[in-house]
Amino acid sequence: MAIEVTERAREWLLKKGGAATVRLSPRHGCCGGSANVAVAEARAPNEPERYTPLDLDGVTVHIDPTLIDQGLRLDVEGFLGLRHLFVEGVPLSR
Repeated sequence: MAIEVTERAREWLLKKGGAATVRLSPRHGCCGGSANVAVAEARAPNEPERYTPLDLDGVTVHIDPTLIDQGLRLDVEGFLGLRHLFVEGVPLSR
């Protein structure tokens, strides 16, 4: 499977509109190094043509094509109104 969405995340995403984006985000170190980190957002992407849409039990996950089949898992953490979506299971890439 391209990506697993936990039941907790699925329910939360359905309340937020039913869409998520999983993309790579560059992070820069203090000494000039950089790495791409997978991040998840509870919204559709601004440029949907750059992503592969997947319908997973009523939730549309727009995923960066380079992250497909990487063993990712979407989940949500926090409590009350302070919950946020996160992705885990992908190593950092340079």
